[in-house]
Amino acid sequence: MSETNDVNDAIKHFPRLRARTLRFGCGAPRSAQVVGDGSRALFLRSDGPEDLVTALWLSWFDESGEHHETKLADPRELLGATADSEDVPAEEKARRERAREGGTGIVGYSSDDDGNRIVFTINGRLFLTDIDWNDETGAPEPHTRELAGEWLDEDPAMYTPVLNPRIAPDGEHVLYTTGSYLMLVDIGGELGDRITAVYGVSVEDEDGNPAENTWKIGLAEFVAGEEMDRYDGFWWAPDSQHVLFESFDTADEPTWYISDPADPEKPAAGRRYPRALTRNADVYLTVITLAFDENDRYAGITGNADVDWDREAYEYVAAVNWRRGHDPLVLVQNRRQTRDQVLEVAVAADGAALGATRVLEEHANDQWIDLIHGTPAYTPDGRLVCPLNDMAADTNRLTVDGRPFTPAGWNVRAVLDVTDDDVLAVVQRAPEIATEVPRAWAGSGAASDAESLFGGHDARSFDVVSIDYNGTITPVTTDPGQWTASRGERGIVVSGRDMRSARAQMRHILGEQSATISSTAAEPGFAPNVTFTRLGEHQLYTAIIAPSPSSPYAHSDKLPVLMKPYGGPGFQQVVASQSFYWEGQWWADQGFLVVTADGRGTTGRGPAWDREIFEDMKDVTLADQIEAVNALPEAVSRLNADGRRPGVPAPDLDKVCMIGWSYGGFLSALAVLDAPNVFKAACAGAPPTDWTLYDTHYTERYLGLDPDVYRRNGIVQDAPGLVRPLMLIHGFADDNVTIAHSLRLSQALMAAGRPHTFLPLTGITHMTNDETVAENLLTLQRDFLRDALA
Repeated sequence: MSETNDVNDAIKHFPRLRARTLRFGCGAPRSAQVVGDGSRALFLRSDGPEDLVTALWLSWFDESGEHHETKLADPRELLGATADSEDVPAEEKARRERAREGGTGIVGYSSDDDGNRIVFTINGRLFLTDIDWNDETGAPEPHTRELAGEWLDEDPAMYTPVLNPRIAPDGEHVLYTTGSYLMLVDIGGELGDRITAVYGVSVEDEDGNPAENTWKIGLAEFVAGEEMDRYDGFWWAPDSQHVLFESFDTADEPTWYISDPADPEKPAAGRRYPRALTRNADVYLTVITLAFDENDRYAGITGNADVDWDREAYEYVAAVNWRRGHDPLVLVQNRRQTRDQVLEVAVAADGAALGATRVLEEHANDQWIDLIHGTPAYTPDGRLVCPLNDMAADTNRLTVDGRPFTPAGWNVRAVLDVTDDDVLAVVQRAPEIATEVPRAWAGSGAASDAESLFGGHDARSFDVVSIDYNGTITPVTTDPGQWTASRGERGIVVSGRDMRSARAQMRHILGEQSATISSTAAEPGFAPNVTFTRLGEHQLYTAIIAPSPSSPYAHSDKLPVLMKPYGGPGFQQVVASQSFYWEGQWWADQGFLVVTADGRGTTGRGPAWDREIFEDMKDVTLADQIEAVNALPEAVSRLNADGRRPGVPAPDLDKVCMIGWSYGGFLSALAVLDAPNVFKAACAGAPPTDWTLYDTHYTERYLGLDPDVYRRNGIVQDAPGLVRPLMLIHGFADDNVTIAHSLRLSQALMAAGRPHTFLPLTGITHMTNDETVAENLLTLQRDFLRDALA
């Protein structure tokens, strides 16, 4: 078969292959965590390109420097055939939906400090892997067994579900939550495993009978997982003697119901949802001191105190960080997210009552304060590292004991490790401010032709760097891409994607030694034909995807334009990673010039850019997509004039359409409602049409608390203005952007007599991993847009 036929065949089969491979993630290593001194690292990987069942692995170097990969635990060996038939508790399904986790088997794990004991769940059962090391060969010898299985079987109503198990740093005990009880597991020994409920929440009516329990313990509330990226609800102390845990009451939140209309016998599932402009869950923190007997078995609680802070003024618990040698840090935010406090909770402090707090730092911003993962954090010697939205320098920076130390123009997106000498961080450089690049990056995406192909070290690249407390930057990653890392004292694992490789990459580095962790992930079979550029007055970072050279549309003089944005706050799509453009390439080879432009409000360009959309998301984000369309002809002419790449077909501005999902779906519907002179058709997937139906923490961050702002930024009221073809797509099982959004818009369109197409998806959540749905969704949208533009 010729190369041309290979590419065309790969494009044809792309939708199904992407779904079967979990977006080409099956068989790729992921979720790496260094243990010990960094010479070893745990990671997850399934056995093949279409294998969803993920196993636990160890990457390690022997004394001669040779690298090895050892499988520690395989769900199929532990459970047999049942490993392939996923059966997890509803609460775990909800957590995975929040984390956008589509895999099965072992999807998360917890390790002790030495990295020789690891706990995890499979199908709701709790397992422990012990690693012994062979003295002669130096190789690991893993042993995995079910932990406390007889207890789970004897009284499942009491001891299950097993949620978020975390092993103590010393490896002797495990904590998990059932949602109602915090459970402690004594591990093995001559006396065997034992489970004890150490703390619980329950509700009784006036007669002492069980009532609706709106309380949860040891879990993160909905907005913490969905919007703050905080998935834990309890934390071990580094000394393994204390525990800090969250409990929350959802009684004041509205109850929403998710139903399956295709199965009328199935009752609707009710759950509490923190709807914007309504009440949040009431969150508490408690710290306890645990006692253990001479056999190191749980003997009771010797200290118990609620954490004391101004919960009325600061209702969000945004982050918790507990480092060895220090008491825990808690970051709390006010409802509007314009003020926060960094609290130290007294646990081992001399003279302070257990659970007492002292405010270490306070921060404020007129619009909102960004959360930076990994902060606040202590250095080992006790200095405090915090994030700063430095509006004067237009940079998201870090401070140490209140002093900004990361340079202007280097926007910090996440903190990965904090030592006495430096901070390891993910950054995005603003070249307009930080004009010079480190020597290690010289020639890496710097020339204009390379930058147009592979991206540059700017908002398109999530770079891992070391930053010392004098502001000196030392790159860890060299090529532009989407990178992260886990670092120990001697070793580091770097993982991510870039534009040069189709596969996710993971490298384990130990001094001068370096090894690539193997991958069996599938590849799409084509490289996206992407050109990066900047468009319009706002110099929008933009990716233009043209048809493949083998496509029948490759030599077209002019093509319809398909705008494919996310376009909203908190995310970006113009990233130096091939995976962001595979679907765009499929669309390009259907006969479109595909354009993704990151407008104001998208991440990576500093706090002023982010805040351009404050209280005005609707108008600003649509204006930027229009700006990109109008600037497109000149940009394409300029790209073709340099003659260094095959020509890009000219954009036909009489045939411009838009597709998108979530906020991109909102923008797509908005485009044909409010700018029909520019956009001739749209497909809107899971669009949030009425912002009062979305959650508190996300929506109020950008729109505040004024109901008039919500009305102004919604699109249901714009329904009478629809004069262009619009397809709405929504999953009935979506518990993030509920189908009520699309139904309300459809109802308003019907009331106004405006024809439109509605595609409801039974059993589909905010993620669409079903193979048939994935393929048919693309082809139905393609045919709809072709007909609309004909």
